[in-house]
Amino acid sequence: MTPLRQRMIEDMRIRNLADATQISYLQHVSQFARYFGKSPDILGEEQIRAYQVHLTQEKKVAPATSIVAVSALRFLYKVTLRREWNMDEVIPTPKMPQKLPIILSPEEVLEFLGCLSNSKHRTILTTCYAAGLRLSEAVALQPCHIDSQRMVIRVEQGKGQKDRYVMLSPKLLEILRQWWRVERPQTWLFPGDKPDRHISPGAVQQACGRARYRSRIAKPIAPHSMRKASSYYTTFQSPFILKTIGLGQVQSAAVYGRSGLLAPEPAQLAIVDPFDR
Repeated sequence: MTPLRQRMIEDMRIRNLADATQISYLQHVSQFARYFGKSPDILGEEQIRAYQVHLTQEKKVAPATSIVAVSALRFLYKVTLRREWNMDEVIPTPKMPQKLPIILSPEEVLEFLGCLSNSKHRTILTTCYAAGLRLSEAVALQPCHIDSQRMVIRVEQGKGQKDRYVMLSPKLLEILRQWWRVERPQTWLFPGDKPDRHISPGAVQQACGRARYRSRIAKPIAPHSMRKASSYYTTFQSPFILKTIGLGQVQSAAVYGRSGLLAPEPAQLAIVDPFDR
């Protein structure tokens, strides 16, 4: 490990960046260095510009990938190497295209969930739908996170390393209870092959792909489709509920309103059971 790489790792840890973010930043910086065959500390503005041209015009990477690469280089040169640059000019951030989400109807969600042959995978994705959770949040649940007295689920260290509470649907509570009675999970609500670890998101993603094929639904379906459907149908106009499910500001979910689907009536904006829509 080079001193520069070690220092960048230390800088990221000091700032408590998520593990996935650290890995991604290191990968992009390594690719940048390999492209020129030199250490980044001896490369300058012209090389950074040439690399961005390479990413966008030659490799034709997706805008999201380009944005992550830009963020990694900005961190390296601003934080680790402490370059006194105007980062907006030296390392400009590409504009992210605005796309409409593809929303599954409630009937399509139920049809898809019925195509999941494995009860663990079905319960996890049902939880994503009923509680509006990200897949990474659902697989990391523990039995103690399910609060049936207050009818909430505690999500610990979700996106942005933030804790929050989300609604617990009565039907979801019964589904989780049935799962617990059969499997009797201990540390993790959804354990993986190793008892001391929860199931990996990748395993659920693979099961999702197989179920999508069996369902014959024409729309693309991923685990995150469950959260998007839940977010649209139950919360898309309510600032309070948007915050509880981790969507943050209303503007961040406003894209659901441009999907062409009818907006919920005001009376429907309370916290309701997603299965009763």
